[in-house]
Amino acid sequence: MGNCYLVIIDGLGVGHQEDAAEYGDQGSNTWGHVCAKTGVQLPNFQKIGAGNIIPLDTVLPVHNPTAAYGKMREISAGKDSTTGHWEIAGIHLDQPFPTYPSGFPEDVVRRFCEGIGVDGVLANAPYSGTVVIDEFGEEHLKSGKPILYTSADSVFQIATHDAVTPVEKLHEWCQFAREEICVDEHGVGRVIARPFSGEPGSFYRLGDQRQDFSRIPPDPFLPKYLMEQGIKTYSIGKIIDLFAGVGFTQYRKTKSNAEGISQLLSIMSAVENSFVFVNLIDTDQLFGHRLDPEGFAGSLEEFDRALPAILSKLQDDDLMIITGDHGNDPTGTITDHTREFVPLLVLPKKNAAQEYLGTRETFADIAVSVADYFGVKNPFPGKSFLK
Repeated sequence: MGNCYLVIIDGLGVGHQEDAAEYGDQGSNTWGHVCAKTGVQLPNFQKIGAGNIIPLDTVLPVHNPTAAYGKMREISAGKDSTTGHWEIAGIHLDQPFPTYPSGFPEDVVRRFCEGIGVDGVLANAPYSGTVVIDEFGEEHLKSGKPILYTSADSVFQIATHDAVTPVEKLHEWCQFAREEICVDEHGVGRVIARPFSGEPGSFYRLGDQRQDFSRIPPDPFLPKYLMEQGIKTYSIGKIIDLFAGVGFTQYRKTKSNAEGISQLLSIMSAVENSFVFVNLIDTDQLFGHRLDPEGFAGSLEEFDRALPAILSKLQDDDLMIITGDHGNDPTGTITDHTREFVPLLVLPKKNAAQEYLGTRETFADIAVSVADYFGVKNPFPGKSFLK
C-alpha cells in the first residue's frame, strides 16, 4: 500500500453551482475568470487536464491528460472553509453555521468582555482582516480594547497588536470564546486569533501566529477514521485547525504556499502507508479575499512550477487528489467566498475508474475514495471514483 496525498488549493472554484443565486454568487467562476483576466499560463496544470474540466482561456484541453479529471458539487449548507473541508472528509451539514452580517449580539459581546476582563471591543461588524486593523488599529493601541469582527463566513475573529496583548493571551481569549461563548446557537465554525504588529499606517498581520479554534467535527470523519484503522495521518497548513486538532498523527503549520509545497515535497520522501492532507491558503487568504486576480494567478503559477517535482515523487501505488474547498472569485466586487463547483484531478490516472470523472454529487466522494484506496470499510456518504 502506498500513500494518499490530498491537496486543497484554497478558494479554487470552477464555476457557480446551481444554487449559487441563493448565496449571491450567480456568475462566479474563480479559475475561469482569473485566466481570462490575467492571461496566466499554467503548462503543467494543462498537462494533467485542468483545461478539460471547464473552458479556461489560457489552459487548453489536452488529449490523454495525465490525470483523471472532473468537478465536484458541494451539498452541505454554506460556503466556508470548515464546511468545504468537512464535506471533503465525509461530513454533510444540513444547517449552515451561524453568520453575523450585522455583528454579534450585545449579550454575546458582553459575556465575552466579562469573561476576558475588558471594558469593550472595537468594530463588531463584518470586515476584511487588513482593513479592520487599518481602521481600528490606532484606537486599539490607545484603548487596549480587542478588535472583534466577522465576515460572510461563520467566524468570530479577534485582532490584537502584539505590543498590547501578548499572542499567548490572545490565544487564551479565543479558547475561552470557543468553549464558553461560541456555543449552541452561536456555535460558529471557527474562532480565529488574528495578531498583528507594526505602526499606524503600516500595520501587518502575523500570519504565522494566527490560530483557528474550530468546532469539533462529528464522527466519522476521514482523518480520525483512518487513524483508527492504523493509518498514519499528516496535516500540512491550516488543516489541523479546521478539524479542531483531532485526527492527525502529526501536523506542520506553514506561513505560505511556498512553505506548504516544501513541506509536501519533504514528507513525500519520508512516509509510508500514510494519508497527507494539505491546504495551500494563499490563493484564498492573500488574493481571493483581497480581489487580486494577478496575485491569485501568481499563486497558481507557483504551484504549477512545483508540479513536476511533486509528481516525480509520486509512486505508482500512491494516490494524489488535487481539489478546492469553495470558490473565491477575485474578479468580482465582493470579498466573500463563492458557491462554486471545485476541480477534481486524480493521479496517477490508472487509479481512477475512468479518465473523465464527471460532476460528482458531493465533495464526500473524496472521503469514500480515500477509504477505498486504503482498503478499509467505508462509513461515508458518496461514491468512490477509483477502480
